[in-house]
Amino acid sequence: MYIYNVTVNIDESIEQDWLKWMNDTHIPEMLGTGKFTKALMTRVMVEEEMGGLTFSVQYTTDSKETLKKYYAEDEERLSKKHTALFEGKFVAFRTELAVVGNH
Repeated sequence: MYIYNVTVNIDESIEQDWLKWMNDTHIPEMLGTGKFTKALMTRVMVEEEMGGLTFSVQYTTDSKETLKKYYAEDEERLSKKHTALFEGKFVAFRTELAVVGNH
C-alpha cells in the first residue's frame, strides 16, 4: 500500500470555502480517477510561524505504479483547478509514503 500525502497551508480567510471545495469537489474528483481507494483529511495542530491553517490529505493507493499513472494522467489537470481557485492563498507540498506496517 502507498499513500500520496498533500500538505496544504491556507490563508485563514479562505478556510470555509477551501474546506467545502475540498470535500465536495476535489477529493471526490481525486477518488474518481480510480487510482485511490480512500482519502483522509486532517488538520495539522501545530502553529506555523508563517501563519495560516495547515491540512494534510492522505490518498491511499495500491502501488507506486498506480501513483505514477496519476501523475501522468491526472495531476496537472486537478492541480490547475486548485491553483485557479485559490492562487496566492496557499502553499502545498507533496510526500509519497510507503506503508510498512498496519496494526
